[in-house]
Amino acid sequence: MVVHQQELNSARSFKTWFGNIARVVKTTLQGMKITLSYWIKTYDPERRTFTEEFEYPEKPVPVSERYRGFHRFDLTTCIACDGCAKACPVDCIYIGKEKVSVGKGFKVTGFSIDYSKCMFCALCVDPCPVDCIFMGASHDLSCYSRDGCIVDYSKLPMDVSWGRATLNPAAIAQSKVIVSPVHSGPNEEG
Repeated sequence: MVVHQQELNSARSFKTWFGNIARVVKTTLQGMKITLSYWIKTYDPERRTFTEEFEYPEKPVPVSERYRGFHRFDLTTCIACDGCAKACPVDCIYIGKEKVSVGKGFKVTGFSIDYSKCMFCALCVDPCPVDCIFMGASHDLSCYSRDGCIVDYSKLPMDVSWGRATLNPAAIAQSKVIVSPVHSGPNEEG
């Protein structure tokens, strides 16, 4: 009886072992089939390059509705509450502010985002009480230098910072030349 039980256990263990090997081979072949299909597509004579298909950089690349690119920021409505900076998990948002002399509140003197740290998680968008920061749809997220990765939205022209024009490395480089902000905030006179 004991010998018969041992034979049954060894038969089950061999069956399980071969079943596991068959499952591994099957899933590996399925993965290789997907990889092979994409590899074959690269040799399709009808396939165009990225720049032929989208006419990049002359025309913007179409992105999905929920794409998270460079931020759009409206300095005219920002109240410098630091909600976005506090919500940022990697501390890449830097807000410069000073108390206004007349009335209450703060004047935004600088609003910078370090895109070498930013992970485009959009956690900075929700805590804003006045809806002045959004995720943009800019496809080109490259910079020419590490210094170019830090964007000060308070020094950018309004059409660029709010996202009406493209935020690109050339616009960022131009913002570093401007010494004073080109527009005022909501709590500032004049």
